[in-house]
Amino acid sequence: MSRPASGPRILPYSRVVAQDELKLALELNHVVPRIGGVLMAGPRGTAKSTLVRAFALMAHGELPVTLPINATDDRVVGGWDLDALIRGEPRPQPGLLEDAADKGLLYVDEVNLLDDHLVDIILDVAATGVLSVQREGLAGAKYLSFGLVGTMNPEEGGLRPQLLDRFGLMVTAETLDATARRLLLRTVLDFEHELASEDSAWLSAAERDDTGTRDRLAAARDRVRGVDVPDRMLELCAQAAERTDAVGQRGEIVAVLAARALAALEGADAVAPGHLRRVLPMALRHRRPEAAHGDTFDWGPEDEARLQDLFGA
Repeated sequence: MSRPASGPRILPYSRVVAQDELKLALELNHVVPRIGGVLMAGPRGTAKSTLVRAFALMAHGELPVTLPINATDDRVVGGWDLDALIRGEPRPQPGLLEDAADKGLLYVDEVNLLDDHLVDIILDVAATGVLSVQREGLAGAKYLSFGLVGTMNPEEGGLRPQLLDRFGLMVTAETLDATARRLLLRTVLDFEHELASEDSAWLSAAERDDTGTRDRLAAARDRVRGVDVPDRMLELCAQAAERTDAVGQRGEIVAVLAARALAALEGADAVAPGHLRRVLPMALRHRRPEAAHGDTFDWGPEDEARLQDLFGA
């Protein structure tokens, strides 16, 4: 729910202004967690954190597990409970990845500033669903499933190409025009005003919309395995990856998974060209040579021109 009984008050997901591509990426990754996570890039103040927290409240009923920038291996993968260990009672202590599996979503803010070693561990568990621990007397494997979202400001540094590639989808925050900025201001003012109300029709309507979105996501998760992926869509995806110079094959695999999730969200029985074309920028933009060298994550007219004859106008 968007209004927890206690704790921070977050703008309801349904009332976050614009950022449609960011929202879509979060929803696709929720429907098919095997997509492997979402990386959101954009300058400060573009509502990335607000959107992630609002999505977590809408989809899971609580805020996401948030990884602190100074996290250690023990804090991430788990270790020993030190207080119990001092008493001579060796007791394993779950890490943040297990917490995320319980709560549904792991949020890594400023992921580009986190130690690469930890990012690699997190991405591996998110992609494989397996946490393998072999350290300090702890040994074993646990099966975990959680959504993963990382945010970054490219002005503060990038991620190594190997780590970029491990994120399933990448989206960039939208720059709002004057109309959207005005609507955002009005929405924030209305939200702050309605929080003080004992019986807010504004918040009740937002919660109903959030409930509708949550139900739509749950229905898509139930039906996505039954969505057909015709061979023609696989051919289109392979050609699109080749024409946009996508490095490796993970991009087209993720694109097919995301297109299938989108078809499920829209109630379609099979993936169509429109589903695939809509998700291609999210799946491929960070897997091209220029992105790997930290130059740009843009997806512009030149990229669309390369695909025009595949998909039509």
